[in-house]
Formats: sequence, C-alpha cells, structure tokens
Amino acid sequence: MIGRWNGGTLRRALGAVGLVLFSAALGGADPAPQVAGARGPVTNLPIPRYVSLKAAEGNVRRGPSLTHRIDWVYKWRNMPLQVVDEFGHWRRVRDKDGAGGWMHYSLLSGTRTVIVEQDMLELHLRPDAASQVVARAEAGAIARLGACGPRWCRLTADGVKGWAPKEALWGVDPDEIRD
Repeated sequence: MIGRWNGGTLRRALGAVGLVLFSAALGGADPAPQVAGARGPVTNLPIPRYVSLKAAEGNVRRGPSLTHRIDWVYKWRNMPLQVVDEFGHWRRVRDKDGAGGWMHYSLLSGTRTVIVEQDMLELHLRPDAASQVVARAEAGAIARLGACGPRWCRLTADGVKGWAPKEALWGVDPDEIRD
C-alpha cells in the first residue's frame, strides 16, 4: 500500500537517525557555541583559536578522517584559520569567509598570521595614526602577527614591519592583547 507521509509522521519515523544522517551528510552539525574559556577536548587549548596553514596546500574534508570527501584545497601557505572544534588528530577550521571543514593537525601551525581586509592599508612606524607610514598592504595580503594592543597590531610581511589598526585585520580577536 502506498501512503502519504505528513511532516509529523515522517519526523517520528526518522527520529534521531534521520537527524544524524542529515548532519553527517553536511560534515557534522555546527560546533556548539563556545563559551569564554572553553578548551578543546584533545589539546586543552582554547576553542576557538587562530592557527595558520603550515603546508603549501591542505585538503579540507567533509569529516574528520581520510575516508571523508575533500571539499576543497587551501593553497596559501601561512593562511590564517580559526579552529572551532577538535576530534582526534583532526581540527575543524573556518576561514575568513566562514567556509571550512576538517583538516589534519599536521597541516596546521601555531604561528599566528592575519589577512589584511582593507585595501592599501597603511602600516605605521608606531601604533599611532599620526606616525610615519612605512608601507601599504593590499587587501588579501597575509602578514605575520606580532604584538597587539587594544587597537593596534604589529605586522611583519616581506621584511617590512609596521603597526596596523586591528579592525582592518582578520585573524585576531577585537579584545585580544598580545605581547
């Protein structure tokens, strides 16, 4: 006998199994919202946190194993990524556009980098907009992150060092202070 399923009957028939299959097809449910001071279950490091791509390219997978499909490949060494979850040797990462997936931990580095989000961003000699401009960075440029105060961060790229306003960078939290 062929019958129609109404929404309630279908939901009861699938139950939790249907929800698990659906979230597995998407690479798992989004990580639970993190509270201040949250720690990763594997590394005991803060979640979320920023890392960078160690390799010249890195596969981003749908789930935390080699059997999961590769969704795309990051091809920028030192690209900053945000770790939002951990599972064994795998880290769920997110890029500046919010896209992400699972990467093997060996492809990631603890070295902090940022992406410049403002075109022709002025890098200053000191953390002061009135100080001398030492260089300009194009939008999309990747720089190594140094010290950060409440409003400014020190960057290094191509042998040039300078200070940039924090709000023009992705890869550092607005309230983050670094020595």
